[in-house]
Amino acid sequence: MTGVPTFATPPSFLGLASRDRAARLCIAGVGLDIGTTNRAGARFGPGAIRHASRMLVDGAHPESWVDPAALNISDIGDFALALGDLPASLALIEAQARAVPHLITLGGEHTITLALLRAHAARGGPPPALVLFDAHVDTWPDSFGQAFGHGSPFRHAIAEGLIEPGRSIMIGIRSPVAREVWDWTRAQGVTILSAQNVHEQGPAAVAARIHEVVGDAPAYLSFDIDALDPAFAPGTGTPEIGGLASWQAQGILRRLAGMRFVGMDMVEVAPPYDVSEITALAAATMVWEYISLAAAS
Repeated sequence: MTGVPTFATPPSFLGLASRDRAARLCIAGVGLDIGTTNRAGARFGPGAIRHASRMLVDGAHPESWVDPAALNISDIGDFALALGDLPASLALIEAQARAVPHLITLGGEHTITLALLRAHAARGGPPPALVLFDAHVDTWPDSFGQAFGHGSPFRHAIAEGLIEPGRSIMIGIRSPVAREVWDWTRAQGVTILSAQNVHEQGPAAVAARIHEVVGDAPAYLSFDIDALDPAFAPGTGTPEIGGLASWQAQGILRRLAGMRFVGMDMVEVAPPYDVSEITALAAATMVWEYISLAAAS
């Protein structure tokens, strides 16, 4: 245990004191929340996730026996944004993310992933596979007439060559979707596993499928908290019933050891709609699981 009670843990992720941008893993908050299409509030996500992460500081991961808080990791604070200007904010996020080789981002709406993938591309190397946990495919051609929004980041990412769609996989999809959007996504080579697929197959089979699709390619993990059922994560802007249970998502992540992850984001946590911090805690725990995976790799 740490030397202070859980409730007195400093308000950074896992109570980290380091703000060293040269650390092996860096955590940043990006409270962008102007491209949401339903309930706003994800701008408060980074603070809520950090606050809930206090529950994860009492020891090591019970399977990998890694203590994420003891690794070469830092919380570098929140990125600057252009208030009210989505394209300018994306440019700012990209510029700040370019300088961080392995970034774990606490959102914020899902639009931020586009800027993060652009930043990764600017650092060089092949486009990564995308491992996406989400209720939505987020490949709509636009967001209600706007070029950018949280329903379209991966349409842009594929069009810009920022990810390798043939080695990408979406897990937990279950929302209403236009048939042409669904067909376009599949035609790009993206593998889609619905929430029903997860329920029927179980975490071990889903993890095996992820390994099969991604192979030895570098991979970027994007986790929209609405991949979880609203019973486990009510604090989000676009909840969809029938989603993953927390234990299913955790069980899948724990079986992704050995993958070459190059970054991660946790998005769409909207604390105004949360209950007893359960959404923020689920989000913080999935990030904690990712850090344990990255350390083991």
